[in-house]
Amino acid sequence: MKNIGILGSTGSVGSQSLDVIDNHKDKFNVKFLAANSNVNSLINQTEKFKPEFICIYDKSKYKQLKDKVNTTKVLSGHEGLMELCELSNIDIILNSIVGYSGLEPTLKIIESGTDIALSNKESIVQAGHLVMNLAKLKNVNIFPVDSEHSAIWQCLVGEKKSTIKKIILTASGGPFRNFPKDKFSKISVNHALNHPNWKMGKKITIDSATMMNKGFEMIEAFWLFGINPKNIEIVVHPQSIIHSMVEFVDGSIKAQLSNPDMRMPIQYAFSHPDRYELNDLEFDIKNFSKLDIEPLNMNKFKCVELSFDAINKGGSYPVILNVSNDIAVNLFLNEKILFTQIPKIIDECMRHHSYVNSPKLSDILSLTKWTENYLKEKFKL
Repeated sequence: MKNIGILGSTGSVGSQSLDVIDNHKDKFNVKFLAANSNVNSLINQTEKFKPEFICIYDKSKYKQLKDKVNTTKVLSGHEGLMELCELSNIDIILNSIVGYSGLEPTLKIIESGTDIALSNKESIVQAGHLVMNLAKLKNVNIFPVDSEHSAIWQCLVGEKKSTIKKIILTASGGPFRNFPKDKFSKISVNHALNHPNWKMGKKITIDSATMMNKGFEMIEAFWLFGINPKNIEIVVHPQSIIHSMVEFVDGSIKAQLSNPDMRMPIQYAFSHPDRYELNDLEFDIKNFSKLDIEPLNMNKFKCVELSFDAINKGGSYPVILNVSNDIAVNLFLNEKILFTQIPKIIDECMRHHSYVNSPKLSDILSLTKWTENYLKEKFKL
């Protein structure tokens, strides 16, 4: 029996992780749950899974939560979240917090010596050097939850790093794969949120529409697997069946295929090195007579180009890439900017920030504040 803690339990990945746990009650136990502000969903989850601890990040919801829950210790705010990250007797903590605010919990979990199932890719994007060095120091496992990195991880089982020639990340192409670039300025929020294959939260869905998620995944692959960005290729695979591939020096390629459902990589992160049944995710290859692979047009999706630029320049560039994207996506979701302004805002922030060669956590927090203030002034927020 593995004890599991979940940060972001009411979000898309968090909710699906609870589906996995519910299907294997004999294998997994929920130790704690944490949510941002969705108090009603957190109450329902608490009643069903009976964790020892729960936390609501929004302190204004604490009394409402406390009044409804009697059998579980209730925490709130940033302090409560950090307390959960330091709990003992936990086998794995899933960090599915959305955006750059997931970094501090990631570092706290690793500092505490607990293995982490990482869905918050922004932690790696903006602070890969800090996260990976600390994980090595503390002998902590980082289990990737992104379907692409889970696929790479599975393809590399039993292989030597020295035999890897190339990592091939697959992208669905999102809702605008065949949409003319000259009409991007007319893209609405609802249109951008209509992903053809995956059911995800709003932020990651917009990142998929701009293809920034692939840029982030390239940076994440660089840190997780130690592969030079020039040896990471991104291709478009509209069916979302091949989740990623690894090419080896002898010319052979391994690929991981499955239905486009996040429960598979979540469960593998929880169960590793074992595999458990996922009965409703049976995969029949005969249903897929055609699996397309297309080149990615980086001129059309500028966020990918910006991501390669950021990781190649290094230092504070990935921090600014990550934070400015977070803010730009939120502005777009609130209909304050056009879809086409997202990469322009990121590029502007990257060009105007004061470069830091090897940012510490304090530097990252300062850079985050600078980006917030810069864009707040620019858009009169």
